Amino acid sequence: MTDASEDAVRGYYDAIDAGDYEGFADLLAPDVVHERPDRTIEGRETLVGFMRDDRPNKDTSHDIGAVYADGPGAEVAVRGRLRDADGAPMFAFVDVFEFRRENADETITRIRTYTQ
Repeated sequence: MTDASEDAVRGYYDAIDAGDYEGFADLLAPDVVHERPDRTIEGRETLVGFMRDDRPNKDTSHDIGAVYADGPGAEVAVRGRLRDADGAPMFAFVDVFEFRRENADETITRIRTYTQ
């Protein structure tokens, strides 16, 4: 895994948890696709709007257990738990990220979320 892709993945969760939707948008490609168990969200503005305005529970935090990748250019998988405002676990998840390199940054192009 490149440092840039790990930074992008960690920044993704940090931005969501902090409500930093401008920083969140900066990590996403304009044509990003997020495949979730309940829906598919296409486009940066649509995904940012969903996270900012339409998520069922916005007062959450992501507890990252592990980050996995096979090497440079590989998909990155993240295993973790979503926690509510009191820190109680809501569910476990695995997110699989794909990237496009833009300048020195890794831009997120696709996210597939699996929950348990």
